[in-house]
Amino acid sequence: MSAKKPLIGITLGDYNGIGPEVILKALSNSRLLNWCTPVVYGSQKVLNFYKKDLDIKDWSIKAVSDLSQITEFNQTYLVACWDDTNTIVEPGKETPEAGKAAFACLDRSAKDLDRGLLSALVTAPINKHNIQSEEFSFPGHTEYLTERFEAKESLMMLVSEDIRMGVVTGHVPLLEVASKLSKELIRSKIDLFLQSLKEDFLIDKPKLAVLGLNPHAGDGGLLGQEELDIIQPVVDEYRAKGQLVFGPYPADGFFGKAQFKEFDGVLGMYHDQGLIPFKYIAFETGVNFTAGLPIIRTSPDHGTAYDIAGKNQADPSSFLHAFFLAIDLVKNRMNA
Repeated sequence: MSAKKPLIGITLGDYNGIGPEVILKALSNSRLLNWCTPVVYGSQKVLNFYKKDLDIKDWSIKAVSDLSQITEFNQTYLVACWDDTNTIVEPGKETPEAGKAAFACLDRSAKDLDRGLLSALVTAPINKHNIQSEEFSFPGHTEYLTERFEAKESLMMLVSEDIRMGVVTGHVPLLEVASKLSKELIRSKIDLFLQSLKEDFLIDKPKLAVLGLNPHAGDGGLLGQEELDIIQPVVDEYRAKGQLVFGPYPADGFFGKAQFKEFDGVLGMYHDQGLIPFKYIAFETGVNFTAGLPIIRTSPDHGTAYDIAGKNQADPSSFLHAFFLAIDLVKNRMNA
């Protein structure tokens, strides 16, 4: 890319949620332009609605129909993704129109990523129900982008200054977790985690903790066999190769004693095992990063938050951390 600063794409998400609000609050700080050129995929009408609602005056955005039209890199740009003539913004309300618009933003930004026009993508929250369609039949961004960019596997990684948390099984019902665990799947996630820690976070010899599945990590087989039959043998394989992979650890004691501070990353077996402690530790600053993709995608670690949408109560901290992490990852991949 010929730009002196990276172009960072931002999808609007569900426009009836807090996505537009946190985007505007973040981008109204002109200092962001020192590090990158933001490109919002969304709607001028929606942004104007929230801009007026938030009483933001000294901020502007320039509309372009294609990123090839960008010649100045010291301002924020907008790519309109749908005809918003009849768009009605209803903060806090789930509507099919907002779901269609959210996908339109995601689809257009993915096309520009495909063309190599964006350095990274930051996605605002979607509603995983109203976005469902023939074109989007996924549990979330992670699965959609994994298929869209033809990655064999990806890893949902939650990132903060204190902890990097990954999970083996992501958006999977708890009842199905044990049946989906396999040595092959755990190996795949460990490989992705170690590779990302090296290439995305520039850690030469990363140290990774692996959690058990069952209470007390199975307690020697008394509370389940998955640790003995699946998890421990995989950990032993990596240790035999001289890699710093340890576990399986009982999750309660591991977080209770703050052992995560001793590791560069922690791999849990299922969604809530990792995300509950992560959000307790770093709710306002946590970032969701999809590791293992050929492109860089981050997002805030919160949802649409319909209950506070349109009330000027949304905290942009997580979005800002997602934004700055995307910039850092662009630089790190260039230097890896």
